[in-house]
Amino acid sequence: MKYMASYDLMETMRNTNQWLGATALAMASSPAFAAIPNPALNWMAAWGEVTERSFSRMVVKPDWNIPPTVGDDGADHSVDIKKVIEGPFGDLIRFVVQGREIPKRKILLVAPMSGHYATLLRSTVISLIPDADLYITDWHNARDIPVSAGKFDVEDYTLHLVEYMRHLGPDVHVIAVCQPAPLTLAATAYLAEEDPKAQPRSLTLIGGPIDPEAKATEVTDFGHRVNMGQLKEMMIQQVGFQHQGVGRKVYPGLLQLNSFISMNMETHAKAFRDQIMRVAQGEATDHDKHNKFYDEYLAVMDMPAEFYLSTVERIFKNNEVGKNQFSVGGKPIDIGKITTVAVKTVEGTKDDISAPGQCIAALALCTGLPEDKKASHLEEGAGHYGIFAGKSWRDNIRPLVLKFIDANQAPQTKAVVEKPASAKAAPAASASAKAAPAASASAKAAPAASASAKDAPVAPASAKDAPSKSAASPAPASVPGAAKATSPKTAEAKGPSTPAPEAKTPPTKSTPV
Repeated sequence: MKYMASYDLMETMRNTNQWLGATALAMASSPAFAAIPNPALNWMAAWGEVTERSFSRMVVKPDWNIPPTVGDDGADHSVDIKKVIEGPFGDLIRFVVQGREIPKRKILLVAPMSGHYATLLRSTVISLIPDADLYITDWHNARDIPVSAGKFDVEDYTLHLVEYMRHLGPDVHVIAVCQPAPLTLAATAYLAEEDPKAQPRSLTLIGGPIDPEAKATEVTDFGHRVNMGQLKEMMIQQVGFQHQGVGRKVYPGLLQLNSFISMNMETHAKAFRDQIMRVAQGEATDHDKHNKFYDEYLAVMDMPAEFYLSTVERIFKNNEVGKNQFSVGGKPIDIGKITTVAVKTVEGTKDDISAPGQCIAALALCTGLPEDKKASHLEEGAGHYGIFAGKSWRDNIRPLVLKFIDANQAPQTKAVVEKPASAKAAPAASASAKAAPAASASAKAAPAASASAKDAPVAPASAKDAPSKSAASPAPASVPGAAKATSPKTAEAKGPSTPAPEAKTPPTKSTPV
């Protein structure tokens, strides 16, 4: 009962704050005070409105609210959400555009199970729907899952991804965002050994902690500061009687939200102070920038305790994926077995959740994959949220990802890397044509990391090539900080070219603080 009392106490505190906000709003808005011109009443009503809205959003799963998409015929086509595979811990859902021919691109978007709902990727989904037959993993709130459904840890998560990939077939392209990146890589390697014909065409990993030791962040530091016994005692609670998952041990979403907020406390405090002033002055709207962001950001879900603990222990503390020591059901998973799936990594220079260097380490692990099937992109000035949902995603990253997918649309098509600016353009490869000759000797000699060639390829042979200079600064979009780097901006698939030479030195791993 100790853990259950803690869970209900947190919910009581949330409920009380929501009630206080609603009460302040109702009292300050009473007609009885209308004849008394007092700016304090306006401020009190504004505080109540913002407080009530914020605390009420913490327990509500947001709707997808996908707008109609414009088809080739110029007409609006409504988007329906269909459950393809249902399960107690999550569903595979599909966004069906009514009256539209099914696009050739089939994409599986793997959403994180890290405290937020899959709707956190709403803007990512909206941007991909017009160009793809889109699927996404929709994980459930652990407090609503009965204890009878059993456990769910990182191995179960991996096997769920394997099931989804098998169902969608070998023509699917997988995009994993943030936390599921290492497990998606492991699931692909699992298929490479167990069911090679079910492997996806390509795999894009966006801001994921493939090798957390490549560059330390506050997240990785926390994983090393505490032991598993402390985590079990401080972070794990039991769901209360008012939910279907009563008795299930979970890592509460409210605790995760508290961690997110504390990482950038000043930024969030200023955002809410400014919003209260805007409401008091009549400048705020129901769907303004603040409400649009925080309605989603504050909506949190509980994670199964075994998933949270196994993630900390196996992904961060033991770095099993980064060291290629991950296993499922006692069977070792060798990432080097991936030989046909084109792999691309995306990182942001200001990402302080998964710092530059952590995700690109996936390319060094794919020892059986030809270099021309590897690509990477480092987005200058982008934080964690921006690389999959912000302006950087819309303007730069999304087009590059779609080009990478198109370059690997046909089976066994090799992914190629953009040449340096000084290199001559090589003939474009078509699906039916043989590979064009390699780039000229002068293109080979071009520096891979030239400061003047923004599109120079990034050598993906080692996590050591990731930027190492960082400087923290708050970015309100996703609790990220900052990390500056001077590495090339992108290595993208356009036409055949000679890849950058592989570094022969092993990746350098920073010692956690």
